[in-house]
Amino acid sequence: METDTTLLNVELEEIKQEELYQQLLLQTMGKTQSDSSPCKVIRPQPGICVKTFSVSDKKKVFLNICQSQAVPPPPHLSQEELVELLESEDPTSYRVPMSLGEPHTEKDNSSQGCTVYDVVINEEFFQKCQKDELFQQFLIAVSLEGLENKYNLELSRDVKILKNRKFMGSVVEQNIRTKNKPVIQEINSKESHSLPSSAKRPEFCLMVEPPTGNAEHLIAEVQLPGVMSARSLVLDLGEDRLLLIARPSLYHLDIFFPLLIDQENSVAQYNTNTQVLTVTMPVMSS
Repeated sequence: METDTTLLNVELEEIKQEELYQQLLLQTMGKTQSDSSPCKVIRPQPGICVKTFSVSDKKKVFLNICQSQAVPPPPHLSQEELVELLESEDPTSYRVPMSLGEPHTEKDNSSQGCTVYDVVINEEFFQKCQKDELFQQFLIAVSLEGLENKYNLELSRDVKILKNRKFMGSVVEQNIRTKNKPVIQEINSKESHSLPSSAKRPEFCLMVEPPTGNAEHLIAEVQLPGVMSARSLVLDLGEDRLLLIARPSLYHLDIFFPLLIDQENSVAQYNTNTQVLTVTMPVMSS
């Protein structure tokens, strides 16, 4: 009796395809030279200076919101779309590309020490925000949230825009990525507007290995119930950031890390049985 291997071959082909998608999941993170993301040093132009304070210790914090042509613009957003976005459950889900600089200490008008953060956005978008108070308030809100996520802060929303100065201290040079990841460029503006309204923020946890001593790996485990295949996942890693989208509009996760990681040697695996994505990222030595 001859065995019909047709069904077996089909199953094997599906397994191979799934394994291929697993292997290619992180190919857009710079594992090949063609996907590498070169960086360059820029000196942003002053824009506005925003005064606020940290909620925990009530110390003064200043945001130098700067502008540069080197930062890519966000997707087009009309005033009507902004109003709808602000009325939604998660208005800051609209992604504004920005470079968030390291904190630096300066002296204010009273010669008192204060913490300053430099935020750099696209020059055209900055000018648009300058002409419209609603856009300017939105820009300040997303800048505050970006800094909170990256540096584990809690900043007051009681802010003041300084009228007589465009920056506090000196504007610091920044390293920015000069090439967007292809995985992000595949999301057109229509998709980026419609995604946050229905996509959910998945449950996740971050672990450090080893748990004591010098950190060697940062491990992210993301629970994605309902995601049947790795091929519906779009993952992008920066040196201190993870962006994950599960299509079609199932999940959206955008988090910052407390440590700098090595994107090129990071590995992602998706377990279709447990529906958990595990991203293992080597920690950059200080």
